[in-house]
Amino acid sequence: MSTGEGRRSRKKCLAYAAAFVVFQTAIILLFVLIVMKVRSPKVRFNAIAVESFSSNINNSTSINTRLLAQVTIKNTNFGDFKYENSTLSILYNGVHVGKAVVPRGRVGARKTKKFDISMGLSGISDDSLRNDMNSGVLTLSSRGKVSGKVHLIKVIKRNKSGEMKCDWNINLATRQVEDFKCN
Repeated sequence: MSTGEGRRSRKKCLAYAAAFVVFQTAIILLFVLIVMKVRSPKVRFNAIAVESFSSNINNSTSINTRLLAQVTIKNTNFGDFKYENSTLSILYNGVHVGKAVVPRGRVGARKTKKFDISMGLSGISDDSLRNDMNSGVLTLSSRGKVSGKVHLIKVIKRNKSGEMKCDWNINLATRQVEDFKCN
């Protein structure tokens, strides 16, 4: 074997080793950028139905309502999302009129968890309530935050929270939820 052939073979070996290092670096970089990126979960009301409704229009206008809502928590991460007890608030003209409790739980990696919650709205008495009742439409909104940790590869834990902001109207004549929008 001549010196030229030995040199050529060493150069090939070095080229293969360099190509392997570049390939491994690219794979690790893709893994870190795609799999290990931790995103906030998405929390939403899917549907809301009016279970019961009563109103009083005598001296002080007031409404008592019971709503049934389907809540979804969508985890787009490659690890489980474990969340603590949370409260979703129902607002009328920016005033807290009801709440729903989301019990602590877990959403698997790249899964969506759906569950039903019941919410009571009581004590709504506002000057504009009489006008809303006369118009036949009651405008409500909800706000909430579900906080927890995303567990990646059972070693990496990142605090994340999903926030919800929804607006909707209740048609008082039909007792149906209309114009439902979540951000």
